[in-house]
Amino acid sequence: MLATPPDKLIATLCYNKSYCRQPSEDDQIMHRHDELIKRVARYMQDVFGLVVFPAFQDDGPYPVDLPIARYIDHTLLKAEATPEDIVQRCHEAVRYRFASVCVHPGYVEMCAKHLIDSGIAVCTVVGFPLGATLNSVKVFEAREAIKRGATEIDMVLAIGRLKAGQYHAVYDDIASVVLACREQNTLCKVIIETSYLHDDEKVAACLLAARAQAQFVKTSTGYTNRGATVHDVALMRRTVGPNVGVKASGGVRTFEQAKQMIQAGATRIGSSSGISIVQESLTHSL
Repeated sequence: MLATPPDKLIATLCYNKSYCRQPSEDDQIMHRHDELIKRVARYMQDVFGLVVFPAFQDDGPYPVDLPIARYIDHTLLKAEATPEDIVQRCHEAVRYRFASVCVHPGYVEMCAKHLIDSGIAVCTVVGFPLGATLNSVKVFEAREAIKRGATEIDMVLAIGRLKAGQYHAVYDDIASVVLACREQNTLCKVIIETSYLHDDEKVAACLLAARAQAQFVKTSTGYTNRGATVHDVALMRRTVGPNVGVKASGGVRTFEQAKQMIQAGATRIGSSSGISIVQESLTHSL
C-alpha cells in the first residue's frame, strides 16, 4: 500500500515542476496546431479522397546552426531591376556566401554565368506573383528556366483554387511543376501566399505540397500587404515536419527577424536585405 494517499501524493508531486506542471502557452499553441492539422487532413481525405500524412514536427525554438548568410536567398524581384543590378547581386552573393540569388526568369541565364562554380544556387520564380496562370505555362516556365541554369524553382500555387477548396486541382498544379523539377534534379519550393489564407488553408496548402513531394513550402511572394510571420512559419513547420524545408519570405529585413524565423522553423530566408542582415549579425550573438 502507498504510505501517502493518492490525492495527497499527486498534490505533493505537483509542487515539483518536473513531475507536474500546467500547460504553457507554447504547449497550448502546439495542441491547437495539432488539432487543426488533424482536422484538415481528415477533411481532405473524407471529402476529396486525398490521403495526406501530417508530420507533427516538434516545436522550436530551433537553433541557428549555420552562418546566417547560408540561410538567405539573396533576392531581387523588382520590376525595374536592370542587368547591372542582377550582376551586382551575383557578386554580393559570392562575397557573402548566400544560399542563392533569386531573380525573375529573364535573368536566370545571366545569373548562371556569373555564379558558375561558385556553389551559389540560381533561384527563380514560376507563376509569379499571382499563381493564376495555366498549369501548362507554369511547367513550361520551370523547364525553360532549368534549361537556362536555374537550380531552384519557387512556384506560386493556385491561390484562388485553394481558397475554393479545389484541392485536386491545386495538388495537380503543384505536382506537375515538382515533376518537371525532379526530372532535372532541381529543387522546388511552393509559395502558398499566407497573407491571403486562413490557418486551415495554410495547413491544406502545406499538406498538398508535401504530398506532391515539393522540397520546400514558402510563405509569401513579397507582393502582398503582409509577408512572413513567426506564427505562420511555426504552423508550416509543424505541418510538414522535418523533411520539407520552410522558407520565410516577405518583410524579413533585420537579423533579429531572420533569427526569429529560423527559431520558429524556417530553413531558408528570402530577403532583399541579405547584406544588412549579415552585417547586423556580426554584432549579435546567435
